[in-house]
Amino acid sequence: MITYMMISFLVLLLLGMPVAFAMGIAAALTVYQLESTSLLLIPQRLFMSLNSFPLLAIPFFVLAGELMNAGGITRRLVQFATALLRHLRGSLAHVNVVTNMIMAGFSGSATADCIAIGSVMIPAMKEEGYPPAFTAGLTAAASCIGPIIPPSIAMIIYGSITGLSVGAMFLGGFIPGICIGLGLMFLVHVVYARKYSWPRGEKAGWSEIASAARGASLALLAPVIILGGIITGVTTATEAGVVAVVYAFFIGVVVYKEIPIKKIPEILRNAAINTAVPVLIIACASIFGWVLARENFTGGVDDVLSSITTNPDISYFLIICMLLVVGCFVEGTAALLIFVPVLFPLGSKLGYDPIHFALVIIITILIGTITPPVGLQLYIASSISRVPISEVVVWPFVAIMVAVLLIITYVPILVTFLPSLVFAK
Repeated sequence: MITYMMISFLVLLLLGMPVAFAMGIAAALTVYQLESTSLLLIPQRLFMSLNSFPLLAIPFFVLAGELMNAGGITRRLVQFATALLRHLRGSLAHVNVVTNMIMAGFSGSATADCIAIGSVMIPAMKEEGYPPAFTAGLTAAASCIGPIIPPSIAMIIYGSITGLSVGAMFLGGFIPGICIGLGLMFLVHVVYARKYSWPRGEKAGWSEIASAARGASLALLAPVIILGGIITGVTTATEAGVVAVVYAFFIGVVVYKEIPIKKIPEILRNAAINTAVPVLIIACASIFGWVLARENFTGGVDDVLSSITTNPDISYFLIICMLLVVGCFVEGTAALLIFVPVLFPLGSKLGYDPIHFALVIIITILIGTITPPVGLQLYIASSISRVPISEVVVWPFVAIMVAVLLIITYVPILVTFLPSLVFAK
């Protein structure tokens, strides 16, 4: 039955059906074929999958991201990063990456960051003569940092599936996210800055940096408030999402005064649309996941890995390779919902640290969001830059991200160090 469902799913995807509907229909057809199973299971699973308090964090963080984007925060962060980095070769490329690293502390969504930062940085970089294909690829890759440096919608989803501490995963994402950002900047500096002979800009003075920092200070304070509440136990991840919304609303409407009240309905509509996509995927994936669990897909994957190797390090590598291939064809949220219930018990059996294993799985799946043919961030950056998907320069950035991923995989302390300090047993 699993083979029947997988084939149905792939056929529907190839026909151009959205991934949520492809999963839901393939799973529903399979449920219909199962003996002693009522079709009432389908609406029950759809409802129960969304009847989760932790998942309420998703719409709140999405709305916070929309408010921050509309409130002028992105522009101020770009100005701050530019003042810090314009003396480097390829300064705007570095600004692109650093702004994504800072914005990661707001929305927790790669899609939101790609849209917000891409709409500012891609036109600016094209105007300065940066190759559009390079610009699109860098923007798509840098946006993946959003769900790695906390807060992270992907980690909230992972926690809702497995029951792991979202706060611990948030802390575990700090160092890997920074490492990926530095890796992308290293590639820009060592390869592309020399290839295109980009000149150095004039170094900003301390007064200019201080002025830019003052302008972005309230924006820079937001991650401290959001994450501080979670780490200290004052708020849950969901409550932190509410705090983020209130804070973003206050900054945009009262302090910066860049969000007119008449624009609020449009912001709410955009947030609702951007929330509906992952929520619909979560609902449909719940039926898909139920069929996989019923047919013991976890046991099948375990048997395949065991037949290849019993070495946990090699198993880790094989899991990463499998998810990288999956990421080329399955949207990130869907991949999380399909494979986390399968791989989580497998990780426990192999003796992996659960927080470390979670970050490796999440980062691997996120890399898939910039690989063709299904990479969502790749499509967004391509659309903004008006460069065909086939021409976007993305594979060098993917190679750097995979290299950093492998380092993180085999040097677990890069993930576990911060959670062990705060959540010591």
